[in-house]
Amino acid sequence: MVAVSGERNPFWRASRQYETMRVREATPADRAAVANVLDGAALETEPARLKASLRRGETLLAVADDGERVLGALMLDGDRIVSVAVRRRRRGQGIGSALVERALAERGRLVAAFDERVRPFYETLGFAIEPVEGDESRYRGRLAGE
Repeated sequence: MVAVSGERNPFWRASRQYETMRVREATPADRAAVANVLDGAALETEPARLKASLRRGETLLAVADDGERVLGALMLDGDRIVSVAVRRRRRGQGIGSALVERALAERGRLVAAFDERVRPFYETLGFAIEPVEGDESRYRGRLAGE
């Protein structure tokens, strides 16, 4: 089981490599690790945008409990998810879900724009999804906290 902000995350059962992980706010010192995770997911992020996001405290990391291995990252711009990425070998284990859950707890609501490939991820999390007008390959999702 993964402990996220003091809560148990039921999505972690698929993995036995790490017993626990935590989600925390990234710092400017984490810039290379965040860029590495985003690059590994083929997500383009401008260095200046990443630096600004880190400075504003709008980037979250999923870190193995030993505190050294970054498993995933989520960048926000206010309540908008700019990007969410998980290391390829760690996908399907609830890491991305834990990042989104933490962001939702902090922001109260989230919005995201994405393509068909990741639509199932957002549907599973309960996002209300609608197609982007004029672009059949893009979607917009909204999620409000309780």
